[in-house]
Amino acid sequence: MAASRAGVRAGLRVLFSALGSGAMALILLQSEGPVLGAAPKAVVRTPYTVLGYNDLGMHCMNQDFSEICILPPFNTLRAQVIKRGEEPKIVKSGVTVNYSIPGNTISSSKTNFWTYAPKLFGAPLAKDVGLTGNRLSGKMVTTGNNDWSATGIPITPLTDKKINDPFQLSRIVVQDSSGQTVATTQAVVPVSWEINCNLCHNTPGITVATDILRKHDKKHGTKLEHAKPVLCAGCHADPALGTTGKPNVSAFSHAMHRSHADRMAKLPNFKNACYACHPGVQTECQRDVHVTKNITCVNCHGDMKAVGNTARRPWIDEPSCKQCHQSRKPKFEFEQPGKLFKDSKGHGGVHCAACHGPQHATGPAVTPPDNAQAILQQGSAGVIKDCTVCHTKKPEDAFFHKIDD
Repeated sequence: MAASRAGVRAGLRVLFSALGSGAMALILLQSEGPVLGAAPKAVVRTPYTVLGYNDLGMHCMNQDFSEICILPPFNTLRAQVIKRGEEPKIVKSGVTVNYSIPGNTISSSKTNFWTYAPKLFGAPLAKDVGLTGNRLSGKMVTTGNNDWSATGIPITPLTDKKINDPFQLSRIVVQDSSGQTVATTQAVVPVSWEINCNLCHNTPGITVATDILRKHDKKHGTKLEHAKPVLCAGCHADPALGTTGKPNVSAFSHAMHRSHADRMAKLPNFKNACYACHPGVQTECQRDVHVTKNITCVNCHGDMKAVGNTARRPWIDEPSCKQCHQSRKPKFEFEQPGKLFKDSKGHGGVHCAACHGPQHATGPAVTPPDNAQAILQQGSAGVIKDCTVCHTKKPEDAFFHKIDD
């Protein structure tokens, strides 16, 4: 199924490049089935609007944790609630924001994470409870940054029907103080365990994880093979997990990218070399509008040596939209100073990702689920730019791409 999805997406890219984003929206509007994010017959306006988004655009995780943990099941879903009006108001209290993932209600039967979590993270976890205490459904909490959040959702790419789906749609429901539903939306909760260590670590007679640990022991004088299960971030600092690592040990991102940069020539000729480790040739986690313009990972992030440069702060020194777009839109403001796209706000305090979609899935995306929210809110895929999504009356003033407009 995954290979078929990749083929379909490749064909869609060619078609969208030839016909443009307008044709893309038309095709999506004509698609059938809830997974494809089909458009409603008419956009229904409610007193409130809610816009959901994932914090990273893709989350990687192990499938097996018995020997090594690169990343646990840990997904973060955010939402911004807006009370509609001629002058809309961002809602930070007085409502309840619930999330669920229809078709995915259990994770503990799909991975052995909960068996090994006590050794890896130092504390037992109840089944289907993530590292922050959240489950596959529950309540979101306010963040103090104009939005709501559920962190550490322990979702796997396997649905309850055992279908491998890296782009599952969540359902976000806003209720007022009386319990009445006042707004709903859909947002992708992306996750994949397509981490292809086996491309290099494939010594016959031993597991992929044992091959990794044994070679690490030989090169660095460690004894990890006999300390399974091993949490990589236990020694290598990883801001993604909040670990500080050990003194004089390189950060996880530096270690991975720097040590593997010169080994890529041994691999098959990948169209996108990043997919050798990041998910992946089947998942294709970069699925945003840039893909249709042949803009790939290295155009924004640089090559592996650049990402592995120790002067770069992992998860902090990241690409910004203004690097490319400022010259085209000199009067626009892009990310807030000192903030990444995922945390930045613009246009009256609305989060960038609320309208544009999360990084790696900015609209119009080549994956229909990532377009579901825009179609639901404005009837077409792409950046949410219909003023009446939030305004009850279309403003007469021109739109300004600034936080204080």
